[in-house]
Amino acid sequence: MRIVRIALLFCMCISLQAFGAELPLAPAVECHPRGGLPNVLAKLQAGDEVRIGYLGGSITAQAGWRPKTLAWFAEQFPQAKVGEINAAIGGTGSDLGVFRLEHDVLVHKPDLLFVEFAVNDGGAPPEQIYRCMEGIVRQTWRNDPTTDICFVYTLAGNMLQTLQEGRFPRSASAMERIAEHYGIPTIHMGVEVARLEKEGKLIFQGPKPATEQEKADLGEKILFSPDAVHPYTDTGHQLYLDAVVRSMAKIRDAGNPEPHPLGDPFIANNWEKAQMVPLSRARLSEGWKKLDSQTDAMAKRFGDRLPEVWKADQPGESIRFRVRGSVIRIYDLVGPDCGQVSIQVDDEPAYVRPRFDAYCTYHRLNCLVVGNNLKPAEHEITLTIHPEQPDKARILSQRNETMDDPKRFDGTTWYAGAILVLGDFLD
Repeated sequence: MRIVRIALLFCMCISLQAFGAELPLAPAVECHPRGGLPNVLAKLQAGDEVRIGYLGGSITAQAGWRPKTLAWFAEQFPQAKVGEINAAIGGTGSDLGVFRLEHDVLVHKPDLLFVEFAVNDGGAPPEQIYRCMEGIVRQTWRNDPTTDICFVYTLAGNMLQTLQEGRFPRSASAMERIAEHYGIPTIHMGVEVARLEKEGKLIFQGPKPATEQEKADLGEKILFSPDAVHPYTDTGHQLYLDAVVRSMAKIRDAGNPEPHPLGDPFIANNWEKAQMVPLSRARLSEGWKKLDSQTDAMAKRFGDRLPEVWKADQPGESIRFRVRGSVIRIYDLVGPDCGQVSIQVDDEPAYVRPRFDAYCTYHRLNCLVVGNNLKPAEHEITLTIHPEQPDKARILSQRNETMDDPKRFDGTTWYAGAILVLGDFLD
């Protein structure tokens, strides 16, 4: 799917003063067992029903390390009933994961939660990573303190050299600080990949051999990825699985089955209170229509991620609500027929944001940022469909895309499903 290659960009205006812009990079160790995974392992050994959650981006969404590890657990513990909670969305990081955790994972009662955001958080400031990853941990353990958590780190091409120099890249280094604070085991699935590439035994990026000569040229070398991010299922993802299996041999002996204590937070302003509020709780103008997940194609496609799917297509249709919080977003869709939204926060001047970008030859999940660093006070939010369409032909040309059918791209439609808020929803 094309969505796994798309980064959903969320502009984060977060100060780094609390910890400084420079983050010491952690040593490149494949596995830190720490407190282990004692609760889920005890249930597996007892032959109980176990649900394993996978919260991550496109690398986890692939038919790769996720189903491979799920199958491995089932094979290792044949007496247990092992089920999956697939909560991976391509191109998303921990700053969306912390908001959708309850809806996508916790309501399904996970016994083990793998969290994979190292690649998609690669450009995020360390403090943002602290806030979001700690928010995921604290939400999970407040929901059920017996749920075990494991951070897993993947890699992209721009992280390879750092690993080969014996250090974790910045995002994984930041996540290690949260893991150390809470005693969470971590597995860097890319350490062995980096070693093999350095020794000339692995080609990090390249196309699959198409001819016998190309196969002969490849020899015994492992071909890891077609795009320096997403591993090939049979080679790259197999290396990721092997890293998990090696690490589980160490993790099995760590910790004792018992509830995980929350203790004091690592960072006081973490995003533990991040929540997803269904759009129906806002004040919607009359032109909004809730799409039926049984009959509407858009609702069928995205209804497992958005708590509701609403549609409005006329200029002037609006969403209004009140919150007490500092971070506010709308969990929505962008696509060919989408337009622009006017955003007003309190009495401040309104500004316009498109719900269309250079990738919008199809519909995909996205987030409209309303406020990222507002005062933690009460705010009145008004969002209105703007009468003017963005210059879609110009925007598409940025990626050498064109309108295959102008009628398909005509419109000022807005699809929305939830309000993401760090704080309290007041309507």
